[in-house]
Amino acid sequence: MSELLQPLRELFEWVDTFPSSIALRESQYVWSGVVVTHVISVCLAVGLLLVMDLRLLGAAHLQAPFSRLQRRLFPWQMAGVVLSIVTGLLLLYAQPLRYYRSVYFWMKMLTMALAALNAMAFHSRIYPSVAEWDERRRLPFGARAAGVLGMLFWAIVVIEGRLIPYSLTWFPQE
Repeated sequence: MSELLQPLRELFEWVDTFPSSIALRESQYVWSGVVVTHVISVCLAVGLLLVMDLRLLGAAHLQAPFSRLQRRLFPWQMAGVVLSIVTGLLLLYAQPLRYYRSVYFWMKMLTMALAALNAMAFHSRIYPSVAEWDERRRLPFGARAAGVLGMLFWAIVVIEGRLIPYSLTWFPQE
């Protein structure tokens, strides 16, 4: 297995030596700003996704048709997602070896991929029929399942992200 991961490890080691990577991780104010911006953008994205998922479950915002809620929140959700991706990539760029060694980082990447698949399945298979169920209090099973999975995946992403700083003490360096 380690032979398969060797090119990836070499890539992370190479990025770790870039002067801009070193400068970013050693900059007290820029690094702190990136971390804070990442946390805020994740809160924005996940918070708004939670609002949508609760509506899918029929647990909140029942007076609003789903499509109207979607139309209003989606641009803000995407702003949070895009900003969290940009800041997350900056965090990875600044400390690639820290993340390479972190089992929680890789678990987070996998969970985010599952969350993205859930969203794509919802938008391609369930949302096209929104006109049929838009104003109902109890939405179709597929919509409710997408809501549950979305909440589960994003809660796990947040937990895994918070555990990343602790994984070096549990998983020693090679």
